[in-house]
Amino acid sequence: MPRLVQDLKHEHALITDLFKSVKDAGVSSKEGRERLLAAKKGLLGHLKKEDEKLYPVLKDAAKGDPSLQTTLNLFAKEMEEVSALVLKFFNKYSQAGASGMEFARDFGQLAAKLGSRIRKDENILYAEYDKLRQD
Repeated sequence: MPRLVQDLKHEHALITDLFKSVKDAGVSSKEGRERLLAAKKGLLGHLKKEDEKLYPVLKDAAKGDPSLQTTLNLFAKEMEEVSALVLKFFNKYSQAGASGMEFARDFGQLAAKLGSRIRKDENILYAEYDKLRQD
């Protein structure tokens, strides 16, 4: 497994743990908001790493592989939806005064969407990268 894939999977685990710790601490607490900001920072750094290191390799390979290009197009469309949900969530809950029930519902939606995306990344995109790079 390429080092990049190992690093990205490790980051997935850290981000998932951070989101769980936000839920445990409660977003209305100072600790919860601090963890939420850490989760945001971790997620943005992770996405930047994927954009700079993973996707260029996949996009280059997709030039000669229509199936991979279709996969990348589907993932890009889904990522737009996930990004919109993530941004809405962070904008809404980075400030104090969030409602417990509303947060729980929104958090559940976000956790499900991110969990699904993480599984797809690891099982599909990272597997494609693995085929291309064995470093």
